[in-house]
Amino acid sequence: MATKHEQILQHIDRLPIGSKISVRQIAKDLDVSEGTAYRAIKEAETQGYVSTIERVGTVRIEKKQKENIERLTFAEVVNIVDGHVLGGREGLHKTLNKFVIGAMQLEAMMRYIDAGSLLIVGNRYQAHKIALQQGAAVLITGGFDTSDEMKQLADRLALPIISSSYDSFTVASMINRAIYDRLIKKEIVMVEDVLKPLAETPVLLTSDSVAKWHQYTELYQDTRFPVVDEQMRLIGIVTSKDIIGHEETATIDKVMTKNPITTSPRVSVASSAHMMVWEGIELLPVVDNYRKLVGVLSRNDVLKALQFTAKQPQMSETFPNLIMSHFREERQADELTYIGEVTPQMTNHLGTIASGIMTTVMVEAACNLLRHHRRGDMVPENVTVYFLKPVQMESQIQVKPRLLDIGRRYGKAEVSVYHGDQIVGQAMIAAQIIER
Repeated sequence: MATKHEQILQHIDRLPIGSKISVRQIAKDLDVSEGTAYRAIKEAETQGYVSTIERVGTVRIEKKQKENIERLTFAEVVNIVDGHVLGGREGLHKTLNKFVIGAMQLEAMMRYIDAGSLLIVGNRYQAHKIALQQGAAVLITGGFDTSDEMKQLADRLALPIISSSYDSFTVASMINRAIYDRLIKKEIVMVEDVLKPLAETPVLLTSDSVAKWHQYTELYQDTRFPVVDEQMRLIGIVTSKDIIGHEETATIDKVMTKNPITTSPRVSVASSAHMMVWEGIELLPVVDNYRKLVGVLSRNDVLKALQFTAKQPQMSETFPNLIMSHFREERQADELTYIGEVTPQMTNHLGTIASGIMTTVMVEAACNLLRHHRRGDMVPENVTVYFLKPVQMESQIQVKPRLLDIGRRYGKAEVSVYHGDQIVGQAMIAAQIIER
């Protein structure tokens, strides 16, 4: 039987897109306490099918799929630009396809606006009207209002009119930054994207016998199975090591490994892979916040996911990518050197290279060297850094990694950083190798 919390989540999931949700109403409709209702609504928000908008309330929104994660709902735009809604609240759950800055003649502007767009413009009422008529939402900059006629039109068409005190350039930059961040997230494969779902996962109950485990091994050609109770909560895991020496009549709860290591759906595959290698496990149960089994992650699933991400085109860059883009790689025989200049963005308040930047450069150089010797993903486990001399802005530095040791799962490298003929930093890096 589902708990009250689960019943509330199911109720919210069945609500029509765009519905307003309140703690008091949920508590009244489902006869639960307001505290229970509040916790369930927050869980729904975490799962991405509810959004809380300042001065509007909590709204049931469409859960964005992985391939559309770079898109924003109008509700999220309100939060990003610290705006408030003037009209068209019923359309806040809708997703914008693109945004257009209205800094041109009206006729020229309208050529770029279509359904699902967001027009960013000042107090130009005619532009507001035409945009709404063409199926686009409107974001008014500079803190300006609009006419009652426009608000009524927005309500009728369920297209939001949002007002923000920021100027058009700032608003566009803020929205672009939000989309850019989502593109980075899109590249990160999560456990929920690759796990074997519960419907396809063979499970054993605590009351099952060892004989059933033997049946499962023949049927599914596997030796590792999660163990659950009647409510599908994870109790343990059973493998061939647990079965050795036990009679076929023994029950699974007497032989299983209790309290197994688990992961959650919203953890990255890379992080889970690191855990599996570190702990030496082949099967990782995936559970929700209430320890109910969602599915399982095998080492094969992880390897396939890492191979898939390696083939994807780079869509946007993280800070390490941006930092290393300022360095060029030079190779002579077995020696690898990275040469680059300390840009103003790399410095601290004293005008010298920031310690975090220096550490990142040394770690990236070491991991790149290890990749030349062993194919796979490098996960730094231990970094010892020495900052020997400060390096001024616009100075050229040479980063020289040297291989110390490498095996199938681990590698060690020493990195020296030079300015001219002076050594200015040194590091020892040990990394775990996750084979693809």
